[in-house]
Amino acid sequence: MIELKVDVDPAEVGFDDERLRRIDKHFDGYLERNLLPGYLTVVTRNGKVAHLASNGMRDIEAGLPVETDTIWRIYSMTKPVTSVAAMMLVEEGRIDLTDPISRWLPEFAEPRVFTKGSSVRMATEPATEPIRLWHLLTHTAGLTYGFHRTHPVDAVYREAGFDWGTAPGLDLAGVSEAIARLPLLFQPGSEWNYSVATDILGRLVEVVSGQSLDTFFAERIFTPLGMHETGFQADSGVLDRLAALYVPHPKTKAPFRHDEMGAVGRVAPTCLSGGGGLVSTAGDYHRFTQMLLRGGELDGVRLLSPRTVQVMASNHLPGGVDLETYGRPAFSEAPYHGFGFGLGFSVLDDTVKAKSLASAGEFAWGGAASTAFWVDPDEDITVLFFTQLLPSSTYPIRVELRNLVYQALVG
Repeated sequence: MIELKVDVDPAEVGFDDERLRRIDKHFDGYLERNLLPGYLTVVTRNGKVAHLASNGMRDIEAGLPVETDTIWRIYSMTKPVTSVAAMMLVEEGRIDLTDPISRWLPEFAEPRVFTKGSSVRMATEPATEPIRLWHLLTHTAGLTYGFHRTHPVDAVYREAGFDWGTAPGLDLAGVSEAIARLPLLFQPGSEWNYSVATDILGRLVEVVSGQSLDTFFAERIFTPLGMHETGFQADSGVLDRLAALYVPHPKTKAPFRHDEMGAVGRVAPTCLSGGGGLVSTAGDYHRFTQMLLRGGELDGVRLLSPRTVQVMASNHLPGGVDLETYGRPAFSEAPYHGFGFGLGFSVLDDTVKAKSLASAGEFAWGGAASTAFWVDPDEDITVLFFTQLLPSSTYPIRVELRNLVYQALVG
């Protein structure tokens, strides 16, 4: 277990300690209003933890508090891990960003694209461009999520069993084959839409590497980085440290336990979801973000080259446009103005357009249970936030946290 603790005086790394405590006061307010079960936040600069705060409960009903070793369902914070895995294979020359994925996943050889109609009766046409690796990494493949509920193809996904999770009973290979039979929202590369693309990317990692996704993660990423409590389920001996999962009560907004979805992380999944299947601790994910901040290396272990990380953290949307211009907004809290998208992360391009106190070049993402992280290479900062409240759009936590962190940066 990684021991996470404050290891530097905030003033030594340019933070005002009193202003940092505004973070605690702000999120304690959520607890006082009974809007969150509990939280944990970590702020680092120059590789040192300058602020570590937690409060509330990891399990309200059991009376168990949030602690630094609490295990969290990180949902879509799995996506950057899968993206790193794919880019490791790119660096080894085993796959290229422009390669059609049908070379390894033949089920995607002849995708068809929605043109008009409803989920019951729709017209499609052949894709004019093959789905390529970079399309999966940037969410420009034309895939979707059933829970978006904004397009007829979303409904087709739900009817096929793909709503908040993958279709029951399917392993990752089966998921890939099932998704390939569904129509695309748009021609590959022509728009951005948050989607199951990273699940398909995880299957691609399996086929190209010859290893199951959990084995690849463990052998190539988690063990080298010392992330021993990150995986597709919590170890049986530490299940009491796995936080319970909550949703807002429809009337009171108080955290309401969701035991059905809370089973995630407690048992071995049928499908190893590269898009949202991992559980982790703050200490483990801290090491992952530090590796990214340091250009792919941590404590003598190098996963990626600095150039690769730089490319991943660059805006890959055509013409350098932002998500507001090129994307299909899916979440009310998701960043769009001034944010582009790289190979697995959002990328802040224009701080004025984004109305953000953060730095240009920041790359980030979050998870469905309101977890979040970002890496700021310009200021040498990483930030982590953990709670377990679905969905992530319930409260503007990520925007608030950015403001709270940067107002405390004075040097």
